[in-house]
Amino acid sequence: MRLAACLFAALVLAACGGRETADDQGLHREIQNNRGGAEVTFDATALSDPVQSGDHERFEVRAATGEMLEVDHNTSLAQYVPVHKGDGLVIHGELYIDPGPRYGVHCTHAHTSSGCPNPGWIEYKDNYYE
Repeated sequence: MRLAACLFAALVLAACGGRETADDQGLHREIQNNRGGAEVTFDATALSDPVQSGDHERFEVRAATGEMLEVDHNTSLAQYVPVHKGDGLVIHGELYIDPGPRYGVHCTHAHTSSGCPNPGWIEYKDNYYE
């Protein structure tokens, strides 16, 4: 009985400590509803190699649902992601919409700030860059 209770507690703790899973349709809905600022997690394929611009690594991705987005990953707060064109990854961050409209995601780092209240990350080749 005690063993069962310990196993149950371990499962509950593991479930609470897990990362968000990709919700590709959720990203699609947020874009369709023009909801900049939404927290999103999605599967993507890199369309370009990253370019370093100041404190940010930038690269284009195509979401599993077909949308193209720019990833703005702050390398002063998180590790550089060694992604290359054609590589798959999972991204968790905040959706933004620039005029055009042009879609992107930022706040892909664990350190929060006034502009990024929720921690984010990028999963690439079984490693988390946050």
